[in-house]
Amino acid sequence: MTPQTGTAKRSTVTFERTYPATLDEVWELWTTKDGFESWWGPEGFSVKVHELDARPEGLLRYDMIATAPEQVAFMKQAGMPLSTPSSLTYTELTPKTRLAYRHAVDFIPGVAPYTVASVVEFQVSGDTVRMTVTIDTMHSEEWTKRTSMGWKSQLNKLDKRFQR
Repeated sequence: MTPQTGTAKRSTVTFERTYPATLDEVWELWTTKDGFESWWGPEGFSVKVHELDARPEGLLRYDMIATAPEQVAFMKQAGMPLSTPSSLTYTELTPKTRLAYRHAVDFIPGVAPYTVASVVEFQVSGDTVRMTVTIDTMHSEEWTKRTSMGWKSQLNKLDKRFQR
């Protein structure tokens, strides 16, 4: 197994999107079961939320499920299950302004479990909401690239959702 330490400061990756939406609509995507299930995960994956306690130190537990043939094939080839239990712990919730969480990375074969931190900030401008997501990099360049591709894919789901 590749050891991971939680003490080293990781670099980060940032994603920004602006949506023609209300702040309530965007906030609920992060803080409600229906909202989270509607967009989380890259294309070809779905999620099933089992617990969502949107408060500091509250837990979000869900299954990430490969559903599209190419994702199913990738998961099998990588020796990973098609459905993976996942969790994150909210570390900060400033209503409709900012939230932060630690995401458990405990699903990669041969890599000791560790956590990555993420911060999401919301800013209203007229009838749009700007969402800025800053995530820690992963344990390797390859997994950071995979994670970035996943984020771009799931944010594309929101781009489609808010097309008006």
